[in-house]
Amino acid sequence: MTIELSPVGVACQLACPYCYEHPQRDAGNYSAGYDLDAMKQGLLREGGSFSLFGGEPLLMKFDDLTDLLQWGYQRFGSTSVQTNGALITPAHVALFARYHTSVGMSLDGPDELNDARWAGTVEKTRAATAASLQAIDWLVDAGMVPSLIVTLHRGNASAERLPRLLSWLRDLDARRITHVRLHALEVDHEAVREQLALSDDENVAAFLACYHLQRELQTMRFDVFTDIAQLLLTGNGGSCVWNACDPLTTPAVRNVNGVGSRSNCARATKDGIEWVKSVGHGIERYRALYETPYADGGCQGCRFFYACKGQCPGTAIDGDWRNRSEQCRVWYRLFETLEDELVKLGRTPLTLVAAERRALEGRVLSGMQQEQQHGDHWDAPDGFNHSDGAYVVHGDAGTTTMHGDHSDAA
Repeated sequence: MTIELSPVGVACQLACPYCYEHPQRDAGNYSAGYDLDAMKQGLLREGGSFSLFGGEPLLMKFDDLTDLLQWGYQRFGSTSVQTNGALITPAHVALFARYHTSVGMSLDGPDELNDARWAGTVEKTRAATAASLQAIDWLVDAGMVPSLIVTLHRGNASAERLPRLLSWLRDLDARRITHVRLHALEVDHEAVREQLALSDDENVAAFLACYHLQRELQTMRFDVFTDIAQLLLTGNGGSCVWNACDPLTTPAVRNVNGVGSRSNCARATKDGIEWVKSVGHGIERYRALYETPYADGGCQGCRFFYACKGQCPGTAIDGDWRNRSEQCRVWYRLFETLEDELVKLGRTPLTLVAAERRALEGRVLSGMQQEQQHGDHWDAPDGFNHSDGAYVVHGDAGTTTMHGDHSDAA
């Protein structure tokens, strides 16, 4: 579970066409401002360390940012921030170091690979990208290695651009970047699909290229592959997209807005309304998916259901959380690949043990899975480690939340 603080709401100095917060922007659901005291009271009600989130949280006044991070450090010992990085200055780096604030950055590559993170013109976009890359260097040099979220799309992971993306990832590995979260493009507008979406085959090719690249990297790991292996072997753990999220209460994310009110993960908000968080957690989506035929948007009969659970409701077909993810074919093929890899390593995924698979499906449908979705200890099988494509994890080690999809701050 992550506590997110969104002082500026969905406001951002960039205009990334694929941002999952666009439904709120389209509805005019912008913050009218923030109240430091109200936010602190809201955070105290949540009772734990928080991650600054947006939009772009560094749009805050620097003095107010200092106040919040100092307060968070004194109360909870640490904080984190998820940012596009373009507004980071040396003063921010010093502030983050002083108050033990870990940094997660959302960036899709250098130069033209990051053009989807649009700043109004090509020149301004490239300048913002250069500023984000400079921020990585400042943070690394200060001993505050950031983690990254990289969204795969036509601008950085098409067949002609994928080699450049892989080369950049190698360079980041040499700079001691350790945690990278790979996102499949989330599509909320058909224009974005036409402009940036990869085909299912292209998505699979890009993910698998990163999976194979990992074998030659020294420190960098892509957590999606460890998530999938862990889920295949145990049915537990991984980030929030695999854990039967209820879009009306989003248990992995408790958001506090600029006036201290509690709300849900914005990724699941498709009608533009910042709904108040529901009190109880429901599994209606997962009961429906389990019983609904594939042709009707469900998961009926899928042997990966206990692990995938229809994936994130924020990526559901037609924006309707009752459906499975529209990225189903991509995830299915990645589960197949990791299933084969585990078998080669002498491990038996639960997908291949019918009785245990049915028992796990029953746990999902009874809601028991939610009690163990975070923090479970899991060690990679022998051979499934740095040289073979994954790494040992403990729950969601190395991250503070699960998306940006949320933040991915180490």
